[in-house]
Formats: sequence, C-alpha cells, structure tokens
Amino acid sequence: MNRLEFIALTAVILFVAFVLGWFAHWLIHRFSRVKGADLNELDRLAQQLHEAEEQRDQAVAYYQQRELDLSSQLQQTEAELSAAMEGLRDARTEAEELRGYIEKASQSS
Repeated sequence: MNRLEFIALTAVILFVAFVLGWFAHWLIHRFSRVKGADLNELDRLAQQLHEAEEQRDQAVAYYQQRELDLSSQLQQTEAELSAAMEGLRDARTEAEELRGYIEKASQSS
C-alpha cells in the first residue's frame, strides 16, 4: 500500500464516518422533535397551570382575610364576654350586699 492509496482509504473511511454521524444525528432529531400538536398541548397545560395558580392565590388571600375577620370578631366577642362577666360579678356582689342588708334590717326589727 503506497502513500496515495493510504490517503484515499483514510478519506473514504472519514467520509463514511461523517455520513454515519450525520445520519445518526438526523435520526435522533427526527424522533425527538416536538410536534405542533404537542406544543399546543404544552401551551394549554401551561395556561391551565397559570389559571390554577391564580385561583390558589385568590383562595389563599380570601382565607387570610377571612381568618383576620374571624380573629377580630373573636377578640371583640372575648372583650364583650369579659365585660359581661365583670358586670355579672358586680351584680352578684351587689346582690350579696343587699341580701346582707336585708337580713340585718329584718333581724333588727
């Protein structure tokens, strides 16, 4: 095998390797390419995900506002209960004082 034959054989081998690599690249991209219908489906799913996230954010905001309202209402109710209990305590004390006064007045007479 002389020098010219070696160069020609090397060139043919490199060309065949190039063609096989190009063909493999073409096959991989042919089978892994995303189709238009798949892109439409991905767009639709992305839109639905976005809408679901917006609804979740709205629900979280609603429940936070509702929790704030309920805690405010609870504090107000607890304040009213405390005032009512204090008024009841005062009324009982006054009733006991009146009872004691009536008993003393009835024993004196």
